[in-house]
Amino acid sequence: MAAEPRAPRLAVLIDADNTSPRIADGLFDEIAKLGEASVRRIYGDFSGPRLKPWADLLSRHAMIPFQQFAWVTGKNASDIALVIDAMDLLHSGRFDGFCLVSSDSDFTRLASRIREQGLDVYGFGEQKTPESFRQACRRFIYTENLLPGAAAPGQDPSPAVKPLEPPTAAVPILKKVMAQMEGEEGWLDLGTVGQRLFSLVPDFDSRTYGFGKLSDLVRKTGAFEIDRPEGNRGMRVRVKPERSDRKKKQD
Repeated sequence: MAAEPRAPRLAVLIDADNTSPRIADGLFDEIAKLGEASVRRIYGDFSGPRLKPWADLLSRHAMIPFQQFAWVTGKNASDIALVIDAMDLLHSGRFDGFCLVSSDSDFTRLASRIREQGLDVYGFGEQKTPESFRQACRRFIYTENLLPGAAAPGQDPSPAVKPLEPPTAAVPILKKVMAQMEGEEGWLDLGTVGQRLFSLVPDFDSRTYGFGKLSDLVRKTGAFEIDRPEGNRGMRVRVKPERSDRKKKQD
């Protein structure tokens, strides 16, 4: 009997100074969908009260803390320690990818360097994270989408949770990606559209707009037609024609 293929081995490096402990459960649930969190390291000054909530979660998620005392105000020793460890882990050749958890643009070059080596980088940070870091990652997940009550893939969000963006804000992104694809009479496979979205827009996530599934988001915008051909499991989508185009066809 052939052994099942092993999940990608991932090194998870967390910048505690720039990450809320409230995302811990959602973070590791999300990482489990990507691969195996073989290394779980978290960096910060745990000697003070500010990072105590993270310290209380260490054993729960098997995180290894790396203490970095703030000897000099304004100097972030945690960032330097994280980068040094990342390069050591990279050159060990034991990993398939990295999860960099921070909203700090200082990690942009690190993400680019890891990807130059042929490994995947998954970034996790707040919506305010600079675009440079988001674009340097294969995928970037907003940590606001990992908070308790946020929409999970395949599920509706909690009514009490307000989406980061309205569904209409996704329309220009979807149209731009679909314009780069070819389909019969404009129809495109929704699954393929989703794959292209992740490739071209690393931080695209249906949960940002309040939906666990791309199909629900596309339907809610009202800007697209959705169809499920008979005998086909997948759904297809196309941009709704403008009113002027409809009039021309009727004439």
